[in-house]
Amino acid sequence: EKITRLIQYATRKSLPLIICCASGGARMQEGSFSLMQMGKISSTLLNFQFHENLFLVSLLTSPTTGGVTASFGMLGDIIIGEPDAT
Repeated sequence: EKITRLIQYATRKSLPLIICCASGGARMQEGSFSLMQMGKISSTLLNFQFHENLFLVSLLTSPTTGGVTASFGMLGDIIIGEPDAT
């Protein structure tokens, strides 16, 4: 939710955004709410990048695997990865 709010704030202010990812993904114990957040973040980034035409840098740190990589980790205009990040 905090990431979604950050993206919405950057959209309102027309600011570029750098997102640093370091996650093994959502765990089953976190439930469906956690899974839905990745979709919500990706949807908000779609508006940020394509409708508002704002700039996004994705920084993938070690480890970044699973759903984060598959969802918003790879959506940046520029994607920078540490060695062994994925």
